[in-house]
Amino acid sequence: MRETMIICLLLNKKVYLCADFFKRMTNMTIEDIQALIHGDETRTLELKKTTGELKDGIRSVCAFLNTAGGWLFFGIAPTTLKILGQEVTDNTRKEIAREIAKLEPLIDLPVEYIDVPDRPGCQVIAIHVDAAGYWSTPYTYDSKPYIRIESTTVVMPRDMFEDRLMRSKNNRYKWEDQVCEGITIADLEEQRIRGGVRLGVERGRMPASSLMETTESLVEKLKLTTSDRKLKNAAAALFLHDTSQFPQFLLRMARFRGTDKNEFIDNQRAYGNFFTLLDAGMAFFFKHLSISGKIVGFTREEKLEVPAEALREALTNALCHRFFHNTSSSVGIAIYDDRIEIENSGHLPEELTTETIKQSHHSFPQNPTIADVLFKTTFLENWGSGVGRIMDACREANLPEPEYNQNTSVVWVTFKRNTIQPYNHTSSPHNHTTIQAHHTTSMHPSKAKRLKKFLSVVGEKGANLKTLMEEMNLRNRSSFVNAYITPNLAEGYIAMLYPESPNHPMQSYYLTNKGREALNNL
Repeated sequence: MRETMIICLLLNKKVYLCADFFKRMTNMTIEDIQALIHGDETRTLELKKTTGELKDGIRSVCAFLNTAGGWLFFGIAPTTLKILGQEVTDNTRKEIAREIAKLEPLIDLPVEYIDVPDRPGCQVIAIHVDAAGYWSTPYTYDSKPYIRIESTTVVMPRDMFEDRLMRSKNNRYKWEDQVCEGITIADLEEQRIRGGVRLGVERGRMPASSLMETTESLVEKLKLTTSDRKLKNAAAALFLHDTSQFPQFLLRMARFRGTDKNEFIDNQRAYGNFFTLLDAGMAFFFKHLSISGKIVGFTREEKLEVPAEALREALTNALCHRFFHNTSSSVGIAIYDDRIEIENSGHLPEELTTETIKQSHHSFPQNPTIADVLFKTTFLENWGSGVGRIMDACREANLPEPEYNQNTSVVWVTFKRNTIQPYNHTSSPHNHTTIQAHHTTSMHPSKAKRLKKFLSVVGEKGANLKTLMEEMNLRNRSSFVNAYITPNLAEGYIAMLYPESPNHPMQSYYLTNKGREALNNL
């Protein structure tokens, strides 16, 4: 009896093979092959007409080992899927064995030869491999590593190879878990740490006693120190105040005119830890995306054209799951007239594709230590639910589902804007500028002066409550909120980074389009 059953899943007109499909088969038949090759080549299927393409075929075997496993067949026409077979001689078998021997680490790959009934003397050659696993040593063929991107075999990028090589040795070789030389607890942003812990306590992810612990104790409990209590690189990525020694802690932001990168209107760079970059990215969204407002109760509720929660989740994923060990890597935001793209250096987990990531899946963090801290502080959800929440938010806003893509070194997600929105900073619907000018010029001079100072302090980058109070030289929190925050939220001059959670400990405030117009007219 055969050891396994053949199961095919048809997804988006492509064939994806279930785990049962990759169990080694014995006595494979032509019917089995026909079931396997039903459709185009996929991430787990490579077809070659003859062993004249032997080297290309074994490159794909190497890529299967480093990606998700797969099948390689010789004797099948890739375009027509016609099973032709080929003549197999002793020399053919020796050539195959020689090429397989060039795979490192050494691996035993049984090769099956299946007779083609209507072509006497011709056989299909089948090679099946299981994925080696992300934590295993990456495979090379003829001294080069390969991976599979959809149905294409490509050379594995150097930073990916180095990352996987480090991971295969021991967890302590991961960049995030290496000692960060030259920094101490005093170099970390205590406010960020305690704000995150407070969120974790409120959501039941950290014990209430955490609120009373020292910063040193909290950092240790968040597993951001080594066994000898030295700070890890993960601590720097999350909380370091001065990140100048880490050029990769970079967020690139651009607003392009039109739908390509030929001309940009705004081009910015921000350096800093995770939270600094998250704030900078959200401020850039608030600056360049349309905002609509409505009165809810006694306050005005501002909404971005693409839900802020969806953008924040996608940016959080990019900042958390990116490659850190490459000092030339970064995260990018690109806003076009018709779409928004968020990209990061790295690749999707081997267990996921650009399509299956939209389905229910487990969590496969690129940087488990950083991801665990963000989960405990509620900035990241576990169990791979983030993409689902992004899609739900887009559907509620009547927007298309975001699209995920990747190449050999970059992953990016694309949000479609509802309509083409050419950038025109001076115009606004319903003549807002004229109305705003009339409103601000009719203010009492002293009130206008206070408003101008406040909006200037908020600025293009936004600020949290503590910073705003310090810049305004005011100390009474309640009075400041009543005099500046509440009325300007209601008027629509500013918006919250976390509108769904007004008391969020990481709350920041940003100028809306209306706020920028008011500032220009004061």
